[in-house]
Amino acid sequence: MASGSLDFYYEFASPYSYLAACRIASLAELADVRVNWKPFLLGPIFAAQGYTSSPFNVYPLKGAHMWRDLDRLASAQRLPPITRPATFPANGLLAARVAIHLNDACRPAFTRALFSAEFAQGRDISDRETVRQVLAGLGHFWDEVIADAESEVNKARLRAQTEEAQARGVFGAPTFFTADGELFWGNDRLEMALEHARRLARAA
Repeated sequence: MASGSLDFYYEFASPYSYLAACRIASLAELADVRVNWKPFLLGPIFAAQGYTSSPFNVYPLKGAHMWRDLDRLASAQRLPPITRPATFPANGLLAARVAIHLNDACRPAFTRALFSAEFAQGRDISDRETVRQVLAGLGHFWDEVIADAESEVNKARLRAQTEEAQARGVFGAPTFFTADGELFWGNDRLEMALEHARRLARAA
């Protein structure tokens, strides 16, 4: 049994969420921390901040640096070169609905595979065919999964999780919370978040 826990809020349009998703499982295992994978939508949160698009689009110099930074980080993680989506940020609504529908055991594998399709293969994650192929590749009955993911009950689950993220103070992705409510933002804060979670569990 893991001695600590960490909530991992991620958005499928976020390339830094992709990098975090690719490495969080192995790092959490080493730290003896259980990860709660929590897909959500950044769009409503950005809208509340007054943004109509990603800040990386609003500020072109910041966006240009982001893509160069991602290239370096992907190389350091031994991942394929980053492929920029044709539309950024991509529409990850269907992907998020599917992810929140899947159970805790299946959600991480789907998340990693979908992120890889988007940022390593350049696939359009707003395309149902992309989501279908990712699900099929993981052995899911994709038609049933997508139908259930688009049910009103499941749509409400995603809305609630997005509202939960906003209420907890999430303003970007990825964001991590430890059991004491401490917020850590960004892929580069993952190790710090895991260490804090481990220390909390040891002190309990």
